[in-house]
Amino acid sequence: MNRKKVKEVSLLLNCPLSELRWTSQSTNKKYKMSTKKHFTYFLFFFFLAITQTALSQSSSRFSYNKYGNDKGDTLLYRQLFPDSDTFRRYPLVVFLHGSGERGSDNEAQLKWGVANFASDQNMILHPAFVIAPQCPEKTGWSNFSRPDMKLQSTPTKPMELLIGLIRQMIKTQRIDSNRIYITGLSMGGYGTYDAILRYPNLFAAAVPVCGAGDASKASTIAGLPIWIFHGAEDPAVDPKYSLEMFQALQKAGARVGFTQYPEVGHFSWLHAYSDPLMMEWLFRQHK
Repeated sequence: MNRKKVKEVSLLLNCPLSELRWTSQSTNKKYKMSTKKHFTYFLFFFFLAITQTALSQSSSRFSYNKYGNDKGDTLLYRQLFPDSDTFRRYPLVVFLHGSGERGSDNEAQLKWGVANFASDQNMILHPAFVIAPQCPEKTGWSNFSRPDMKLQSTPTKPMELLIGLIRQMIKTQRIDSNRIYITGLSMGGYGTYDAILRYPNLFAAAVPVCGAGDASKASTIAGLPIWIFHGAEDPAVDPKYSLEMFQALQKAGARVGFTQYPEVGHFSWLHAYSDPLMMEWLFRQHK
């Protein structure tokens, strides 16, 4: 609007020219702020949709499987395969889910964490076999006494079946037995400690996330590369368990990693499995 027109509008509205200009500028500023706000929301939901689609596609890359032993017991699991290269052997990643994903649908265990191993980038940089077994309802991966967290003499049925599955895969698939890694979150973090304490020579590295184990047996796994993760404000699994294990491992001479996220509750796995440094560290480990 030119100066003459603005003056005419000012006379018609019976207000000073300076006030009219201020009102116009204020309205324009509010419009810009509103537009910027809506654009920010659009970007947020756009990238959220892309992320969800990518994770969904990653989850669909896991085949449906069932393992059975000679006693007739079975364990459901999903499996990710690496590149179809018969000239190479690949590492095996064992992923243990939390208590909320127990069941018999062979689907729920892919809800958290494990899909990160199946992204395009990770499959290019770190090709591997990945298995995600599903623990049945009312059972668990670990057998620790509570609240003193002492390892009991016998493994749980799901853990016994898992070890049987791993040993079968070593015999039947192109797995590098010097690069078998285990990780798990929450109940799966407990299971990670249970597995490495019972079978320390089977694994090349472990990443327990918001879990707990028997710190009195830290010397058993002092030679195993371990990186512990926990949220500082976890209301479900007290961070003290991770700290106690970290301190016990250090005392036993282990070169253990420990990451505690400030202002993070139970969902510390969102940070841990999205950390490229963790992935790089994990896949560098071997016996």
